[in-house]
Amino acid sequence: MTNFQPVLHVPADLDGDLASLRGDCARMVPHWAAPDRVAARPVSPSLIHGVTVPPASARLLDAMSEYGD
Repeated sequence: MTNFQPVLHVPADLDGDLASLRGDCARMVPHWAAPDRVAARPVSPSLIHGVTVPPASARLLDAMSEYGD
């Protein structure tokens, strides 16, 4: 019988800086395949229906436009 020893990894630094985040992303890039770029087509407003926004969310979004302007 083989004595299996698991490989223990050092936990990620959750309070890292932007440089460490970019390094983590750069190491993950080879593992991901990017899909071919597909150009988004505009949607006719007549096809958009059934969207409801709660009043509190509408007020929040309304206030955000003042902040961004």
